[in-house]
Amino acid sequence: MNIHFVRATADEVVAEMEIGPIHRQPYGIVHGGVHSGLIEAVASIGAALAAMQRGQSVVGVENHTSFLNAVREGKLRATARPLMRGRRTQVWEATVTDAEGKTISTGRVRFLALEAGSSLAGETVKVKSG
Repeated sequence: MNIHFVRATADEVVAEMEIGPIHRQPYGIVHGGVHSGLIEAVASIGAALAAMQRGQSVVGVENHTSFLNAVREGKLRATARPLMRGRRTQVWEATVTDAEGKTISTGRVRFLALEAGSSLAGETVKVKSG
């Protein structure tokens, strides 16, 4: 997707991406999956940074994205912040804006926190240290 992370902490993640032809659907606007993917990317980084502090990893279990304004080109900027960080789940909210600061899409991603040694898709979860 060619996402460039501007900053990433356990409290806020900001990333940007330049729209190109590969990001457009047949009507010429940015595909909804691009918005959902960008939102999940920034939220996942923040949730993972917070989970690492507890010796955990996270996996997304729900992504709800709302498409508010269509866009065809330019730079998108996504900012994610936590709404809730519990021991077993986290919820992060993200906003995607265009170069003028207009809100293009918003989303919420819910994460499940996994302890080291948990099984995920047939493999053992390894938690990376900070």
